[in-house]
Parts: sequence; C-alpha cells; structure tokens
Amino acid sequence: MRIVDMRATTVTVPLEGTIRHANGAHWGRFVRTIVELETDEGIVGLGEMGGGGESAEPAFRGLRKYVIGHDPFQLEELRFKICNPTASLYNNRTQLHAALEFACLDIMGKKLGLPVYSLLGGKVRDRVPFASYLFFRPPHEGGGGEVRTPDQLVAHCRELKERHGFTVHKLKGGVFHPDAELECYRALAAAFPNDRLRYDPNAALGVEQAIRFGQAIEGLNNDYFEDPTWGLHGMRRVRSMVRIPTATNTVVVNFEQLAANILDHAVDVILLDTTFWGGIRPCIKAAGVCETFQIGIAVHSSGELGVQLATMLHLGAAVPNLTFAADAHYHHLKDDVIVGGKLSYEDGAIRVPDRPGLGVELDREKLAEYAELYRELGGYPYDQDPTRPGWFPLVPNDRWAANV
Repeated sequence: MRIVDMRATTVTVPLEGTIRHANGAHWGRFVRTIVELETDEGIVGLGEMGGGGESAEPAFRGLRKYVIGHDPFQLEELRFKICNPTASLYNNRTQLHAALEFACLDIMGKKLGLPVYSLLGGKVRDRVPFASYLFFRPPHEGGGGEVRTPDQLVAHCRELKERHGFTVHKLKGGVFHPDAELECYRALAAAFPNDRLRYDPNAALGVEQAIRFGQAIEGLNNDYFEDPTWGLHGMRRVRSMVRIPTATNTVVVNFEQLAANILDHAVDVILLDTTFWGGIRPCIKAAGVCETFQIGIAVHSSGELGVQLATMLHLGAAVPNLTFAADAHYHHLKDDVIVGGKLSYEDGAIRVPDRPGLGVELDREKLAEYAELYRELGGYPYDQDPTRPGWFPLVPNDRWAANV
C-alpha cells in the first residue's frame, strides 16, 4: 500500500467566547488544519494540527515529496524522513509529523479493521476522564459571558460541571495579577470542596511569585501546580519550596528534556501532547519512561477538534499509568467537523472510539462550511489579546490585565 495523495484543509470553528491565557488569547475560534492521506487502495487517513491561530497548509504542501509514495505502515521510516534531527535544525517538523502519523495510524487501523488503541498495545480503559478547562473571558459582543471575578468563575465552573459532569477543574491563569487569580482559585476550592483542582499560569510567574502562590494553595485539593514559572531550573526551585507536585507541558516536550528532568528532578507530572511530542507513538514511549522512573503523566490539550481529540482518547486508552484526568478545550467548541458532531461527555469522561482507525470521519459539509469561514476571517495571532491592543507579555510577566 502506498500514499498517493495528501490534502490539507484549514478550518476555523467558533468557540463559545474568546478565551484568554498568559500569552494572548484564542479569538473566539480555533484555527486547525485537517490533513487527509489517501492510499492506492482508496483508504483515507485523518490527521489534524493547530498552529497558533494560523494555517499550516503551506507547510504540509512542502512535505508532499516526502509523503507521496510512502508506505503508511512504515512509521519509523516516516519519522526519519520528516524529523531527521540534523535536518530539523533548519525546519522543525515535529508537529507536522504528528498529523501525518495520526493519518497513517488511521489508515493502518482501517486496513486491519482495528481501532488505533489495538495498534498501541490494546486498551486498559473504555473512557478517558477530563478536567474542566476554565479560562478567563471578556464579555461577548452585546454583553454577557464574562469570566473575570471569583463569583463569575464559580458560576461558569458550576455550569460546566452540571452539563458535563467534571470533578476536576483546571484554571488557566497568568492573565490577571497573581493575587486576583489566587482569590479566584480559592473560590473554586471553597465552592467545590470534593473536587480536585489544578492551576496553570503558562509560566508567567517569576520564581519567587510562583513560590508565594504555591505556598498559599498548599492546603487545597490540588492535583498539581502546572508551569508556574519558566524553565527546568525555575521549576526545580519552585518544587524545592512548595509541597505540591509540579507539572509541565512546556519545558519537557521531548526525550532529551525528559532525560534532563530524570537526572535532576524538577517536574513531577509530564503532560503528554500528541502534537507537541510528534505523534501518539512518541507519547506512548515517553509514558513508558515515566512509568519506569515513577513520574506522573497526564494528557495535554493544544486546542483540538474531533480528529485530534480521538488521538488523545486512544492515547488515554492505551497508557496504564494515566492517573490524572486529561485536559481538553473541546467543551468550549460550538461545533466540530466530524460526522455526528461533537463527541459527548459522560460523567466528565469521553468514551474511546471502537471503530477501525481513529474511529471518527469527516463531515464533508461541516469541513466545507468551516473552511469557507476561515477564508472569510483568516487567522489570528495566538500571542496577542484582542482586548489589549499593542500588548505583549514578558517572561516573567508584570503586564497583567486590569481586573476591574
């Protein structure tokens, strides 16, 4: 079997509102590039990639000569074709490779009549639990929908809990001054005393600020303290002073960094991202290393539609040592591009697809609709905030949004 065609389609799918983070915002929508690999047997495999609010179509067009004619079962050959470590110094293709790997695994599963998790060693769970992903939000156009104050945050969390059944809540911070976000985080703990919490300011805090914040929340029902500051050395200093497990999806995103963390411990929980690590299989390998050294793992979200969500579900199904609820932006989406619409939460979890391959298919009408919407709206700068023209953050940051 050989790949005979590759298609990349950029879509933009609306969110329930603009969601803010330490480095900018998602401007009321996600921009994602859907990749299709077609074989000479007529099997089509699906992949997906983000890009910080921008299209990745031109980058995928540049890889056609690597992909056309390739045997989709030869995944290690594909990895070195795309991600040769020396060649990648000139053009890092790790995330592009991830989307191609997703599609190849989808093809393999469809050819063999097996779900992807069976190609990864089989599943150990039927459903993957998720945390609510709580963002600060400006008011919608015309008013309403704002999430800024502790009361607004608690109300938003309660609505998500009632709708989807979440019992773990993650606050994406780094937007307002740490003292204001500390008040919000404590309000969540008070409102949901039996639920677990996690705080992620996207490494916006200085080391001393992070230590102060971490010590102030030590008595709460925390899963972990995610990326409170930047860098392995900064995280190591925080870990030495705060009695909460540290976590990251920014400073341990490859095997060299994972080795450095094992040799000189700074992070207790590694958030594996099927895009950031270059595919599902690298995440499986990393999970095995973490199991060996008793380092926790979770599943990170980089702003998925249904295709990438399926990769996260198959990863979560196949990894025995996944002891934390996964992250997902998915519940913020208004729609999806897969047949049947958005996958449903059941008691805070999503069932792992059992159909061959990734178990999801494209809704061609939705794909066309949101591709046209992308052509109308274009991309957006992920690292800017539409409510603060001209603003950009420092690291560590001291340019907090006005919390009034």
